Amino acid sequence: MNFKFIKTDLKLGIRSWLRSKGTVFWTILFPILLIMIFGAIFSGVDEVSYDLVVQNLDEDADEDSFSATFITILKESGVFNVKEINKNTDMDEYLKDEDISTGLQIPEDFDEKLELYFVDQNVSINLTYFYDPTDSNTLGVVRSIIAGILDEFNNQMTQSKNVVGIDDKSILGQEFEFIDFFVPGMIGFTIMTSMVYGSIERNTKYRKDGILRKLLTMPVTRAEWILSKMLFMLFLSFISTFVIMLVGVLVWGLNFHINIFFFIIVICTSFMFSGLGMIIGRFVKEEETADMAGGAITFPMMFLAGTFFPLEQMPEFLQAIAQVLPLYYVNEGLRNAMIYANLEKTLYFTSFVVVFAVVFFLVGVFLTKWKED
Repeated sequence: MNFKFIKTDLKLGIRSWLRSKGTVFWTILFPILLIMIFGAIFSGVDEVSYDLVVQNLDEDADEDSFSATFITILKESGVFNVKEINKNTDMDEYLKDEDISTGLQIPEDFDEKLELYFVDQNVSINLTYFYDPTDSNTLGVVRSIIAGILDEFNNQMTQSKNVVGIDDKSILGQEFEFIDFFVPGMIGFTIMTSMVYGSIERNTKYRKDGILRKLLTMPVTRAEWILSKMLFMLFLSFISTFVIMLVGVLVWGLNFHINIFFFIIVICTSFMFSGLGMIIGRFVKEEETADMAGGAITFPMMFLAGTFFPLEQMPEFLQAIAQVLPLYYVNEGLRNAMIYANLEKTLYFTSFVVVFAVVFFLVGVFLTKWKED
């Protein structure tokens, strides 16, 4: 084995790396960003609290009743901000009016059934868990916590016998699964990465190979060249989007709503992240460094924008950051347009996507130069 060659080549590699200040910068910054982001996300997991509306319909409810004891356990858990409502309130309408995602209803014969259990151990009773399936940030998380508290309650009251269970009820009248919320996020993430890296690769590679300078001698304007490239990138966006949707339909039996807002969001997302790629490619000259810079921007955004897990698992300051990230509005806009068919929320999130698209794309076009500085 030629150790002299290995030593020499290693020295050359390190020297070459050190000569590229941008590569050194992004190589060091990228892992710092990751540990800071994930450390901040998961260090605050135990401090998260959720709003929970509780309605006690139990006819025998008093301070010493089983239902009152269970509500006290919910309050003392430290996880929920419990708000009790009276028996005559319509839970569905209340949650919609107050814009609260989760509620728990205790049935009117709760205490009676639990007392009967000590005579007949075949008796069981269920609480009703109300949830808003359009709020993917809390979907499933609150239910899992309630289920854990119920397990402890069953253990204390009935020696681990699962007497008290949970029935799920969507306040929209339609049931959704996690895959319904995951697919729109994957569409947004896929378009983001393909557009950003596509723009970076095109601009930095063309600059490095001198193609941009050669375009000055051709009878084509900068606007025409950018538009042609954008239409091709948009074509790729729709290809990847429909492939994801096709797999969702064939494999998981998903049902999508295809409307004008779906097309607007996909088009604007493509232009928006292409513009972001052009901006990165303008300020980062080397092709390898530009890829690292793109990853340092898109990778954290993917996790902070609620693509894979609930925002409520993050500290409040990270939740605030998430709501200024363009991918967050893309994800939520696609979910409300494709899955929930919620026109009001679709309009809200789509408006942000359009504004982001106009700003990023115009800035990217303005900064894209054919002449070298």
